[in-house]
Amino acid sequence: MNDQTANDRIRITTIAQLAKGDAWRMEKLHSHDFDLLLWLTRGQGRANLLGMRRGVGTHNAIFLPADTLYALDLGQQGFGQAVAIPRGAGLGFPDELTHLRIRDVQAQGEITGIVEAMQRESDGARPFAREAIRAEAALMSVWMRRQMINAEAPPKPTGAQRLIEAFTALVAREYRSGKTMADYAGMLGVTPTHLTRTCKDCCDMTAAEILTECTLYGARDLIERSEMPFQVIAAEMGFGSAAYFTRFVQSHTNATPSELRRRRKKTT
Repeated sequence: MNDQTANDRIRITTIAQLAKGDAWRMEKLHSHDFDLLLWLTRGQGRANLLGMRRGVGTHNAIFLPADTLYALDLGQQGFGQAVAIPRGAGLGFPDELTHLRIRDVQAQGEITGIVEAMQRESDGARPFAREAIRAEAALMSVWMRRQMINAEAPPKPTGAQRLIEAFTALVAREYRSGKTMADYAGMLGVTPTHLTRTCKDCCDMTAAEILTECTLYGARDLIERSEMPFQVIAAEMGFGSAAYFTRFVQSHTNATPSELRRRRKKTT
């Protein structure tokens, strides 16, 4: 899913800033077209990472490669930093989703220090700041790889986990295509019933609910952060008509696209 945070620069924000002040931007399933490192420093909550529910909390580091489907709910007391890294930056970060619980105090201090150094460079507008930030990001990738060596090896994924990971990867790439849940099941070589049961068991959401949430996120993002005509957004999101698109948005948000855009303008 496209995002204004993504460009050719590494950017450092809080998780709240990444969400642009809207809780749904983190709590609903979505992906980014850039790599993302989240460093959680306060609170605890739940995450949906590639279709799997996990508990998350203080001193958790989560690395999400571009196009990784996720949702994060830290509650009102949660806080963390977000480092957005352009896709293909070549800094040595993992190719796969990585979730680390950092218990070592020295390691906690190291990653916090790296993030703070990146933030100082970003805020200070000093000469060669972008080079310095990139160098700090390279150190961050070294830090992460060191922690991965010390971390417990994750259990071998089950067949159900492999299926839902493959499904969420497809959704992240194809959610604008207008494909139905049955289309995805066919692409994965399983029946819609089996796919739905597997998703429900893994994350308490059906396959159709996962697809709907991602589609709604993409639609609402375009409605609220762009001036694109709604019929253009409908076509962009794979809807057959603007009227069907409006009904879809209204049924899931209790507001029409026009109302959502108007509300957003009032808060900016």
